[in-house]
Amino acid sequence: MDTLAMALLLIANVSMLAAGYYYGVKFLRRQHNLLLGIEWLVIALSGTNVVFLAATGIVHSSFSYHLMVFFDAFSRSFGMTLVIVLGMMAVTRGYRPSWMVDVGAVGAAVAVGLNRTLDVRPVELGWAIFYLVMNLAVALFMFAVAVRLWRIRERRHAVGVFVATALGAFVAVIYDFFPIPGDDADHTLFYILALSVWALMLVTYYHGYRVLGEYTRGASHDGSAADAAVVSGVVSPQ
Repeated sequence: MDTLAMALLLIANVSMLAAGYYYGVKFLRRQHNLLLGIEWLVIALSGTNVVFLAATGIVHSSFSYHLMVFFDAFSRSFGMTLVIVLGMMAVTRGYRPSWMVDVGAVGAAVAVGLNRTLDVRPVELGWAIFYLVMNLAVALFMFAVAVRLWRIRERRHAVGVFVATALGAFVAVIYDFFPIPGDDADHTLFYILALSVWALMLVTYYHGYRVLGEYTRGASHDGSAADAAVVSGVVSPQ
């Protein structure tokens, strides 16, 4: 790995982990969304672990390497898929899952992560197809979120979510099936691309969620105000 590639990889990874910590805390403290907060922080911890792994040397038998495998499987299975859909439904459908659903979604991701951690052989075809199907399914959901943002005239955020989702789907497709020509044994070029795209997704998805939440609360407030005006006789019902 040459110096430029190493620098680009470090920048991409730090961007991803910084976005994960910053917006993960925002999801927990400002948006009160446990699922999305957890997933964003898991990605941030994954990025932090990668920095440590790179600094100490990649040893496949090390705890840090197994932790990397765990985080990768956690997010690719149910983290950046089912967890994102359930979390986003708070502003797309007004649905807040119960704590049992939260535990079930996170527990499923943990179970897959542990399964892969105990078996660190290259990803088998069945797992690769499973990861791809899950990621493409959530991409369709996020494209619908982008359309919703466009319809409420949040064009900049709609384009951001759409572009990030399209790039994320591209990364998911090439992850296990189409190595980048000329890439090295550590898949440096792929990870520069993937980490950059994942950082973009963390940022755009948070802001898409935020503006949808603000729009929903505003629409609810306007509707309540109109109902109150009708009841009080200030305006006539249509």
